[in-house]
Amino acid sequence: MEGESAIFLDEVMPQPPRDLQDLIEQGDDGLARVRAAVGDANGVAPPRHPTAELRHSSAVLRPAQVIAIGANYAAHASELKLRSETAMTIFSLWPNSLSAHGATTTWPEDLTSQVDYEAELGVIIGRPARGVHARDALDHVWGYTVVNDITARDIQFSEAQWSRCKSFDGFTPTGPVVVTADEIPDPQNLWLTTNLDGSIMQDASTAEMVRSVAEIISLLSRSATIPPGTLISTGSPGGAGYSRKPPVFLRDGSTVTVSIEGIGSLTTHCRVI
Repeated sequence: MEGESAIFLDEVMPQPPRDLQDLIEQGDDGLARVRAAVGDANGVAPPRHPTAELRHSSAVLRPAQVIAIGANYAAHASELKLRSETAMTIFSLWPNSLSAHGATTTWPEDLTSQVDYEAELGVIIGRPARGVHARDALDHVWGYTVVNDITARDIQFSEAQWSRCKSFDGFTPTGPVVVTADEIPDPQNLWLTTNLDGSIMQDASTAEMVRSVAEIISLLSRSATIPPGTLISTGSPGGAGYSRKPPVFLRDGSTVTVSIEGIGSLTTHCRVI
């Protein structure tokens, strides 16, 4: 936004973390060093740069894995005629799908004609989670980000699994920022919206999740360790374009912005090739 600025760590730290994964792996000490470096030292503020001049990367560049949760809002499950009350729907997103705020996502017109948006809260794990009880699960969260889980609906409903339909190049925009867990006291009290070409398409609260962030982490951790740096995309609320009458899909030239209260707004431009 106008007036916002950023600090380049390489200007204030002798050996800054090379990316978010590196910072997560440095643990609490690494985060403390970064906070000290970007804070005012001896009353002198570090140099800042207008964010309008910056190009973004995906909020996560080398995640240990990307896990997505399907049908985690009753309204979305209902509009897609999916069941949400039984076992949790879990699938992987391929790392090539990661994209950045302000980037352009493209897809071949002869492969899919039903490309949809999905606003989702992204959860980034900071400490290994294995056999974690729900009451302790949020202690393993490093931070939160915004995810747009773009989906080729015609492929989704023609195949038995969902990884390919959501893992085209650029189909998982994330960012533009990651907010540390201490800044989000309750991940079930955040508002999500999706704005497509000037119209609000999704408008809901994370309180509407079928399974909370803590429950998701606990359930996942029962069968396998969730390593630090893992991105979990926690599901999308109702309002998908597929379910509208007539359906509303992303098209050539569309701009879609997903916003989450307390975290930020993630914009993606669309091109059909």
